[in-house]
Amino acid sequence: MPKIADLRGNLSIIEQFRQIPFDIKRVHWIYDVPGGMNRGGHAFKKTEEFIVALSGSFDVEVNDGTERKVFPLNRSYYGLYIPKGIWRTMTNFSTNSLALVLSSTDYDENDYILDYQEFITWGKDGKRI
Repeated sequence: MPKIADLRGNLSIIEQFRQIPFDIKRVHWIYDVPGGMNRGGHAFKKTEEFIVALSGSFDVEVNDGTERKVFPLNRSYYGLYIPKGIWRTMTNFSTNSLALVLSSTDYDENDYILDYQEFITWGKDGKRI
């Protein structure tokens, strides 16, 4: 994301279809995560997300069913795009961290895959992306 440096403080911008490759339908944030706790641990059938560490730091572990990668988020001008059909878990939250999550869909509990084995089977059935 753009970082506009200024002696009075920096400014960053998020705009749909510029930095975000989807129409933003929902915004939520995660904060006050107790030490050692994780967030996420699921995949979406339809939803795309963009995650930013507005404050503090945390890791986002992504898994497509065959390969796992970990992305540390620790700058408010870096974000991570998560396509639909990707398992993701947020870990290692620092004290006072704040995660901003932009989503391409409205909330729909039927869009979630909460069981990892179901996620693997779902992908093998050719339903992924």
